[in-house]
Amino acid sequence: MKVITEEYRKLQQELHQNPNYGVASLQFAPIVANIIKDLNVESLSDYGAGKQNLLKGLTELGIKLKIYQPYDPAFPEYGEPKGADLVCCIDVLEHIEPDLIDNVLQDLENITTKFGFFSVHMGPAVKLLADGRNAHLIQKPSSWWLEKLIQHFEILHLQTHGVMGHGFWVAVKPKEKN
Repeated sequence: MKVITEEYRKLQQELHQNPNYGVASLQFAPIVANIIKDLNVESLSDYGAGKQNLLKGLTELGIKLKIYQPYDPAFPEYGEPKGADLVCCIDVLEHIEPDLIDNVLQDLENITTKFGFFSVHMGPAVKLLADGRNAHLIQKPSSWWLEKLIQHFEILHLQTHGVMGHGFWVAVKPKEKN
């Protein structure tokens, strides 16, 4: 199942050269740390891990995970996405190519064994891709995203935020299998 085109992978790799790109997870690390403590999470899959800033932020907060699994199609050395107690997808979904978003959400569903934490920015990014497009390829309201998310997950909590712009985060769990 394709989650990124080769052309877009190259644009993302180029954008990741910017030291100020992919830093949102540092802002969300305290929330993720609380989830890890509250739910006794042992394994974390960081979907769209970029430069693994979430791990850096969690480490600075004193969180020690038994298993940390980064995944990012712009960093093939991370390998394939892997299942975990907690799947984090922070400031990633709005960067997905619109015609592949359903594949990415299916990918997230496939690896979310207990809980997920996903943050989404709803407006334009400050950064542009090398081809001139805004780095946020999908700029939709929370109602649009919820319609997508509820096809794959039970929503446990939704919170709006103003971290680096207007957005929201959700805590989710897998849907019950019939």
